[in-house]
Amino acid sequence: MQLTKHGHACVVLSDGDRRLVVDPGAFTADDAWAGATALLVTHEHVDHFVPDKVRAALFADPALELWTNSSVAEQLAGLGSRVHVVGDGDRFTAAGFDVTVHGEWHAVIHPEIPRVRNVGFLVEGRVFHPGDALTVPDVAVPTLLLPAHAPWSKTGELIDYLRAVEAQRAVAVHDGLLNDTGLTLLRGLFGERGPGQPTPYARLAPGESIDV
Repeated sequence: MQLTKHGHACVVLSDGDRRLVVDPGAFTADDAWAGATALLVTHEHVDHFVPDKVRAALFADPALELWTNSSVAEQLAGLGSRVHVVGDGDRFTAAGFDVTVHGEWHAVIHPEIPRVRNVGFLVEGRVFHPGDALTVPDVAVPTLLLPAHAPWSKTGELIDYLRAVEAQRAVAVHDGLLNDTGLTLLRGLFGERGPGQPTPYARLAPGESIDV
């Protein structure tokens, strides 16, 4: 299975002609959608989900289906059984990939900002995308997609999250608001210049792929 980064929070998992697209939000280039056979959306924020784009993609391809939480699904009324509502503990198959669901809520941004629903997806037992939450699955995670920067997080919490998940490796996502200076700083803090944690950390450039 191949993992390709497509800007900010979006990744594509592919195997042959199967392409599972996760969180193609407003900061994601249109080429991420090319050949999509299934969509996963963790939550409703615009950097992860653009309703008009998702609706247009589903209209354009009658075979395309989406798995997401109830809040996102409500914004796609009228698309019927092609929009699947899932929650913590669920298991399903999308485009031939086995997927389990973990977590329920977005991380707290501020006590006065209402939390939205957020589900994380573990694909083929190999790659975990937590969305905007620091959910620790109750199973092993070979590759963790780490939300490296967000209004709701701080680096110390992310280091503790890496320690808690104990993944074999971490790959940065949710880094579209950082410049090169910020990216370099985080690479050091998560790695050789940080307080120490056991998980190797890497970042892919947009369009770059690795095998997982």
